[in-house]
Amino acid sequence: MSESPQPTDAEQPAESSGDPGVIVAVVRSGGIAGISRRWRVEIAASDSADADTWIALIERCPWDADTENSTGADRFMWSIRARTPHERRERELPDAAVSGPWRELVDAVRAASA
Repeated sequence: MSESPQPTDAEQPAESSGDPGVIVAVVRSGGIAGISRRWRVEIAASDSADADTWIALIERCPWDADTENSTGADRFMWSIRARTPHERRERELPDAAVSGPWRELVDAVRAASA
């Protein structure tokens, strides 16, 4: 069994340079081809209305909840990292657990980075 790929430096929520905005990075690994896909969205703190929307999406996710371990051959794994002005969050999830608020956050990041 292989480990989920770690986000590259570009996907890591960087240290703030005076603008503690919102950053969300999503990596999907696995599947039949084993190819990783990466998406990222970064919102400046100066764009407070947009940042508030993203923070609400992040806060709705059950970051500390237990998930059923349904890993297996050819299944996707998701690595989700988020930084807001007040906290940093990180979670690894099997594909089956990416539903509800997780699905909303992942879909929003994918759409925003397209």
